[in-house]
Amino acid sequence: MSKRGGFPGGMGGFGGMNIGQLMKEAKKMQADLEKSQEELSVKEFEATAGGGAVTAIVSGDKKLKSITIKPDVVDPDDVEMLQDLILTCVNEALRKVDSAQADQMGKYNIPGLM
Repeated sequence: MSKRGGFPGGMGGFGGMNIGQLMKEAKKMQADLEKSQEELSVKEFEATAGGGAVTAIVSGDKKLKSITIKPDVVDPDDVEMLQDLILTCVNEALRKVDSAQADQMGKYNIPGLM
């Protein structure tokens, strides 16, 4: 039986790291994460649909910046096709943002976060 009590091997699940050092590392990680999120938010992600007929640009914080539609795609008798192209294009641009966010978060190996 241990004379000191507590956890075997020191601080248990912290691998012997003291609480002060753990807090310092957590603050640094939080600052790095905030910086990464800020950098990502100013990036732009572009996607096209219909062979370039529709182009959408979204920011890293998922704000639609622009949609460009080639005039030859605009057919008053087939509005549904144009709507589908726009939806496909915008959703693909947003998927690219999600993928970039997942890549950024992958740098931070925090169990239970993702």
